[in-house]
Amino acid sequence: MSAPDFWDHSDAAQKVIMELKSLKAVVGPMDDLVQSVEDLEALFEMAEEDESIVGEVRSEIDRLEKVLEDLELKALLSGPNDGAGAILSIYARDGGTDANDWAEMLLRMYSAWAVAHEYKIELLDRQENEEAGINRASIAIRGPMAYGYLKGEEGDHRLVRISPFNSEGKRQTSFAAVSVAPEIDDSFEVDVQKKDVREDTFRASGAGGQHVNKTDSAIRLTHIPTNTVVQCQNQRSQHQNRDTAWKMLRAKLARLEEERREAEDAKKYETQARTGFGSQIRNYFLHPDQRVKDSRTGHYVGNFESVLDGSELQGFFEAFLRLKAGKTQAVADDDD
Repeated sequence: MSAPDFWDHSDAAQKVIMELKSLKAVVGPMDDLVQSVEDLEALFEMAEEDESIVGEVRSEIDRLEKVLEDLELKALLSGPNDGAGAILSIYARDGGTDANDWAEMLLRMYSAWAVAHEYKIELLDRQENEEAGINRASIAIRGPMAYGYLKGEEGDHRLVRISPFNSEGKRQTSFAAVSVAPEIDDSFEVDVQKKDVREDTFRASGAGGQHVNKTDSAIRLTHIPTNTVVQCQNQRSQHQNRDTAWKMLRAKLARLEEERREAEDAKKYETQARTGFGSQIRNYFLHPDQRVKDSRTGHYVGNFESVLDGSELQGFFEAFLRLKAGKTQAVADDDD
């Protein structure tokens, strides 16, 4: 980074900086832990002679236990793409307008979590719903271990609340699907044959006015063998949208390969996740009471808003990582 030509190639420089942040996120706390343990030995010796500093020793032990716990969690982020950025897509599913609104609420939730952790966010694609919320959206979240933390969010998210779009004030259940793929760079080998990809161009949609494109600048790519579809319309340039769409496609295919390997491991150990009806990964309740509960880990938060504003979302990520590592047992979800 100290080389005079470091910033001559901005994209390459950003990748180096991202790698540095990922390394510092582990090495920094590890160095602190090693040094603090050495200092703690000295504190023990002092406490034997002066009981007044026993409280200080206990406080330091508590702090070091928290640092150690965080490092043990980072050690679980050992997948081949865990250190990468994440491409997170959200789709409205069953539930009508409530589902569109719910999809937008989830988009704000993940964005708030990313901002709180000083991650960078880039909007890749967004399609508004005519009444409220969104039909779909895709964002890139870039920061240390972003994909490692977010990959467990893939699946259906279920919201139960009194619908603001129902004049009779009835309880409504709505669903939104979350898809997460690693943002891989060009050095990662993903075998994609151009003959297997169909490209469609279309006019970007928007809220209206001067921001709606007058040309077919939006790009949709379909990988025919896997029926994987991605699209990008955030940039005015068709060329930029095409480059971004290809990155998204390569990321999706890399995730498919990762899922295939995970499925083989799950089959081997007979720990496959449930599919079909009732297979949502998390339930969010605003009625009759406020609570959020993960269907896989049993992790529970009694404050709906603290999860939706991103402040208590991290606990769900950590619980899933421990489950995948065999640190905890899967639970049966009995929510209505």
